[in-house]
Amino acid sequence: MYDIDASRMASPFYGESHRQWRNQLRRFVEREIQPHITHWDEQGLLPEALWKKAADVGLLQMGYPERYGGIETDAFHMIVAAEELARTGAGGLYASLMVHGIALPPLLHYSSDALKDAVIPAVLRGDKQISLAVTEPDAGSDVANLQCRAVRDGDSYIVSGEKTYITGGMRAHWFTTAVRTGGEGFDGISLLLIPANAQGVSRQLLDKKQGWWCSDTASIFFDQVRVPADNRIGAENQGFLPIVHNFNRERLGIAASCVEYSRVCLQDAIEWAQARKTFGKCLASHQVIRHKFAQMLQRINATQAYMDLCAWAEQQQQLKVAEIALLKVQATETLEYCAREAMQVLGGAGYMRGGRVERIYREVRVNAIGGGSEEIMRDLASRQMGV
Repeated sequence: MYDIDASRMASPFYGESHRQWRNQLRRFVEREIQPHITHWDEQGLLPEALWKKAADVGLLQMGYPERYGGIETDAFHMIVAAEELARTGAGGLYASLMVHGIALPPLLHYSSDALKDAVIPAVLRGDKQISLAVTEPDAGSDVANLQCRAVRDGDSYIVSGEKTYITGGMRAHWFTTAVRTGGEGFDGISLLLIPANAQGVSRQLLDKKQGWWCSDTASIFFDQVRVPADNRIGAENQGFLPIVHNFNRERLGIAASCVEYSRVCLQDAIEWAQARKTFGKCLASHQVIRHKFAQMLQRINATQAYMDLCAWAEQQQQLKVAEIALLKVQATETLEYCAREAMQVLGGAGYMRGGRVERIYREVRVNAIGGGSEEIMRDLASRQMGV
């Protein structure tokens, strides 16, 4: 078997705690997830028990304060976690199991102590789930145009509108929800924590997806939902800042997953090429095939180095918006290249369901679109450059 870690460049940013964390997570994934992930993906759902098991290994608590039951870690521990979950080749696993990583930070940094105490410990224990509800049918990357409205009524808000493509939306107990409380544009947006069991909340499963099958995706409908004003996260009409506060870590996690998916493609393609015989010799003996592997590794190494520098800069609070935006583009383009080349090497075998490369190939586009599309990321970077 080809050693996937042989393609991992040595980096000065990873120490003994990161190596131990990787070993711990790898054992967890190989024991609790890898034997079942194909079935879960085909079934279209992760088992509820997985959240408690993930909490037992420290996965859910990663990066949160100890006072809420969290475990203090750095950006590189997060990268390791994203990579080890990506080894399964099923993107819906990370998207659904770790969705609290984009839904909880606004509460942690901007909400009242009462909200934090009520929500964060339960999520970190794996007892409850929380999802981020921002995207709407007519407002995806264009957050400033969202129309879901919350009208103040005494000590409550009355919320009406729709959210869609909400990861973890069917099982979530709370939604960190972007609503319009003021005028048009960024300055009229607020964040509310909306209980999923509140009267007037309904949801619809979106299960006809190209990929991320094991991640429950939903449309959420709010029909005159009364939400206590105390559930507001941050100041009224100042919700955009808590939303963008997430973006650096979210895009770093996407990049880490894409780098590891690329490594998986390299590993599976090499193992197949070493075992497959064509024209009287193993497939890997053909120069044209060996060169594919070299080009895949070239792109993986370049993206890993870029990612590690971005993670370091983020920890030093020096990361620029253009840098993380272009990292995401670099990572998804690397994934697209490696997935394509691996499929070419595997041929018909790669096209059959049940293999990691087939799943990864189907999920290239969701990585290139989710968390900010390639087009949005390039435009964001060019504007930050002053162009």
